[in-house]
Amino acid sequence: MNITKENVDALNAVVKVDIVAEDYQDKVTKVLNDYRKTANIPGFRKGNVPMGMVKKQYGKSVMIDEVNKLLQESLNKFLVEEKLDILGNPLPRVQEDFNWDADKFSFEFELGLAPEFDVNLQPKKKVTQYNIVATDELIEKEIENIQSRYGKMSAKEEATEETNITGTFVNEEKEINKKSTISVKDIKGKTNLKKFVGAKVGDVLELKTKNLFKDEHKLQGALGVSHDEVHDLDIPVTFTIEEITEIELAELDQELFDKLFADGSVKTVTELKDKIKEDAEKQFQQQADQQLLNAITENLVDNTKFDLPAEFLQKWLQTAGEKELTAEEANEEYNKSEKGLRYQLIEGKIMKDNDIKLEYAELVDYAKGFIKAQMAQFGNMNPEEKELDDIAGRILQNQDEAQKLQSQLISQKLLAFYKENMSFDTKEVSYEDFIKEVYK
Repeated sequence: MNITKENVDALNAVVKVDIVAEDYQDKVTKVLNDYRKTANIPGFRKGNVPMGMVKKQYGKSVMIDEVNKLLQESLNKFLVEEKLDILGNPLPRVQEDFNWDADKFSFEFELGLAPEFDVNLQPKKKVTQYNIVATDELIEKEIENIQSRYGKMSAKEEATEETNITGTFVNEEKEINKKSTISVKDIKGKTNLKKFVGAKVGDVLELKTKNLFKDEHKLQGALGVSHDEVHDLDIPVTFTIEEITEIELAELDQELFDKLFADGSVKTVTELKDKIKEDAEKQFQQQADQQLLNAITENLVDNTKFDLPAEFLQKWLQTAGEKELTAEEANEEYNKSEKGLRYQLIEGKIMKDNDIKLEYAELVDYAKGFIKAQMAQFGNMNPEEKELDDIAGRILQNQDEAQKLQSQLISQKLLAFYKENMSFDTKEVSYEDFIKEVYK
């Protein structure tokens, strides 16, 4: 057997594999001997079927099977030994005149080669790193939310700007019939407010959905419509009032502090504000980190230039999935996935060049931390180590779940690396400004 590689260009190559009878004949003979021992053919005792008959019936199919096995094993071994960094999988070239009755077989495979490139971690245009701070306004709003959650609810005869109203929204044409509880303070505009303030149980309000709420998402929840439907929705609705309530805010005292923090760590309003600020900024940091990683990814893809074997990859995509694609479909799929492929190559090079590795023990610890956080949400603050090990083991046996956790952990490692090795333009913003600026 002989294997050779010919480079077409920097990104494409052809591997040729020549196979002769001596390469596979011993294995074919062994398989046929095993067939002979077990074959059930009328007129012959088991194990006494003439080899000529076995060869005639099974010889060609066994030979084809053994040649294909040898071909795959040899090609894989060659790619490893030659340390070829390929994209996709080798594509066999179709030979119109191929003949399985020949004495010698020649197979050719097209390869798409990964490009060589350098990654610049100090581009001219720096990525913005956001430091999101909890403003006094946000903290005060959260304190009011806490007081409301732990406050006392009482029924009221008529609505004011401080009450909540439960009722049913109806629009027969759009088949809307939704019971909802809304806060009068979320209503937009003086005209709409006049209809609510002073209303009583049993009243039927005639409303227009356009500009009914300060936040369109409140309208979405109130009417039970989809996110796509709610934008620019302008229809008449009736709202039949069934209940009017007002919440008496809970006092900011030690009783409330202990309900919120059972460890007794909060004893004053100032300490409560500090705790809210600390917790909020921890959550903000997670969002800021995700945004930073996304921005770095975009920056690296935009500033790391290299060519790809596009024609080969489009050809490979035609047969790579469960369903074969047309050339047009493969081209469309390639265009959608090209950016992701480029970042995969950049990410792989950064990890290789900087010896960033992921050990299985790290993945297990990460999975256990993820499980522990989830269990804490349901009140189990101190699960046993064996329980965590068992659950982590089961999760990591699921290939999709293991891949998802592995991807998250790699992202964490890369983000830590980027923070140490890249320079950023740092910007301090409120959460509201962060959302406006980043997601526009």
